[in-house]
This record gives sequence, structure tokens and C-alpha cells, in this order.
Amino acid sequence: MPGPVIAAAYEAQYERHPPASRTTHVVLREAVTGVMERAGLGPEDIDGLGVSSFSLHPDHVVDLAWKLGLTVRWMMQDPLGGASGVNMLQHAIRAVEAGDARCIVLVAGDALDRDALTGLNDNYNISTRDHLAPLQHGGPNALFAMLTTRHSRATGLQERDYAQIPLAQRRWAGTNPRAVYRSLMNIDDYLAGRMVSTPLRQFDCVPVVAGADALIVSTADRCDKGVRVTAIAAAHNIDDQGGDGLVTGLRSVRESFWGSAGFDPADVDIIGVYDDYPVMVLLQMDDLGLVPDGDLERFLHVDLAKRHRAVNTSGGQLSAGQAGAAGGMHLLVEAVEQLQGRRGAGQIPAARRAVVAGYGMVLYRFGSCANVVALEACRG
Repeated sequence: MPGPVIAAAYEAQYERHPPASRTTHVVLREAVTGVMERAGLGPEDIDGLGVSSFSLHPDHVVDLAWKLGLTVRWMMQDPLGGASGVNMLQHAIRAVEAGDARCIVLVAGDALDRDALTGLNDNYNISTRDHLAPLQHGGPNALFAMLTTRHSRATGLQERDYAQIPLAQRRWAGTNPRAVYRSLMNIDDYLAGRMVSTPLRQFDCVPVVAGADALIVSTADRCDKGVRVTAIAAAHNIDDQGGDGLVTGLRSVRESFWGSAGFDPADVDIIGVYDDYPVMVLLQMDDLGLVPDGDLERFLHVDLAKRHRAVNTSGGQLSAGQAGAAGGMHLLVEAVEQLQGRRGAGQIPAARRAVVAGYGMVLYRFGSCANVVALEACRG
């Protein structure tokens, strides 16, 4: 049986303030329909479904399959937030390799209003519900503000250094018609943003949007322009929430990951790293060995500012938006579209190799899940 590939990717339009009629089920359907059309497939071709969503409840993956008119023999429901995209992809690739399914749709998305978002943040898990919410801790903004302060003290980076990440990603967002924030932004605009949780300003925090993202994983014979997965690695709960948060699970898998990827960090054309906050971009890039010599200041002011490295070319979540659980799929969709030559004005010429990292699931103080995938375009 031919090996698995990612056959197609699709993102349902992100909206900052959607109408009430654009529910979670609606955006998930939009993404599934869109990715099937892009792949030239119909419901009868799909025999697997994976979903990640914070607001699908009380429905489950089988309810979604029924409402989409799909009859499947492989299913999964993933709760891992920013790590969900790579995690579902890992399971889907293995399912196709094993012959459990031949054509799997993976979809992630949410439509969360303010009340739903507050409820999610306060009830993310038992630790949050019982120990953080009663303190009115301010949700993840406050937790990652403290992490940013700790990182600043360890590295010497200052506000204008961290600002290079949202500034660079806003420049990329200008090429992405699906990004919710596309207007040009300079350092003065950034500094004028309101303080959310010191030292995090408005543009350091992801804007919540409604939307969904989808991939199709299939056997290679169903796709003439597929994207191949060359390596996947994951490490979860590496510090038992007892560390300082400045090292992710990616550090522990870096050597084995690059040993399997088939190419080196210098060969990567497209980089996607989960960007709920700027500090997390730096931590993941450094943990993966994607910052030459570990020189973060040079990386920020030269590699990013002058586009020597193509990082989060959709604008990332900081400018494109975070559609709940779709945040774990958004950068995968961008990478696949780049490798398939579908990114229009934002296309990186002759892009052939990509690396996408996921990070998520704050158990108490820090994210506990980290994973990474290497992708390569199937071209002659």
C-alpha cells in the first residue's frame, strides 16, 4: 500500500467578531467541506475523522461524523490544545501506515464568545478550577507574563527585543487575506498597545477568533501534490510542572528528531512554532536548534526583522488569530500550503521543507505538551 501523505490543507475564514449563527459546528463543517473540495474528494472517500475542539461539547467526534454525513472506521478526539494538530497528524499517519484507514480528515476549531472563553480559562483542568480561578489569576496572560519576565532576566532581552516577533509576524500577515490583523505595525504602534499583564502588551497576546483548520491524510495514490512527513517527535510533562518553564519538551527530542528528519536546521524553508506569546516562539526555536549559536538577539533583529528565516509566515496566531483548538493546526495548514505553492503573495519561492512545532496544555504553571513534525514536498 502506498505510504501516507498530507493531501490537502484548508482554513475556514477567521473572524474576530463572528455572528451568533457562526457556531463551532458551522466553522468545523466549513473547514471539512473546504479541504475535501481542495483534495477533489467527497464524503464517500473519507474513512477517518479526527477532531480537536474546546466547544464541541456535549457532542463528540462520532456526532460530528454523523452531522457531516461521514461513515468512518477510524476516529480520534484530541484535547491537547496547541499540541493537538501535530498529535492528531502523528496518529493519522500511523493509522494510514497500518491500513486502519485510507483517507482521514483532521479538523480543529472553535467559536468562543467572551463568556465561553472565560469559562474555558477558569475550568481548563482541575488544578486551574480549584487553585488558580479562585485567585482571579487572569488566565494564561498572567502565567505567560511571569514566564516572559523570567526569560528576560535569564537572557537580558528587553521589551523592544520581544517586540520583533509580533512586528515580523504582522509583516507576514499583510500577505495573508485570512489574517484578522493585516495593517502595518511599527515599534511605536506596538508600544502604544495597552498593557495586558506586565510585561505583555496587547500585541503580545493572541486575539481570539472563530474559525477552523483541516488537513487530509491519505495514501499517496490519492494525491498528485502531497506533502510527506519525514519525522515526528513528542515529549510531554518533562518537568512535572516543577521546572522554570524556560525549557520545553522539544529540547529532549531535538537530536533524535533531526536524526530522522532527513535534513538539517539550516535546510528548513518554512518554520512554524506555536506563538500564543512571543516568548514561546523563542523557547521553541532555541530548543529545536533553529537559532544559530543560540544568539537570540541576533535572531530577533536580523533573522526575523530582515526575513532571513521564514517563521510563522501566515502572521501566526498573534496576527492571524487563535481559533481555540485550531491554534494547534493553523501553522500546519500554513506549512502545507507553502509546500504546495498555494500561498499567493506570501509564497516562499521553491519552498520544499518545513518544520512545525506544537506547544500547549497548561497543567498548572506551564505548558506540558510539546511536539514537532518535519514535512517535505513530494516533488520530482
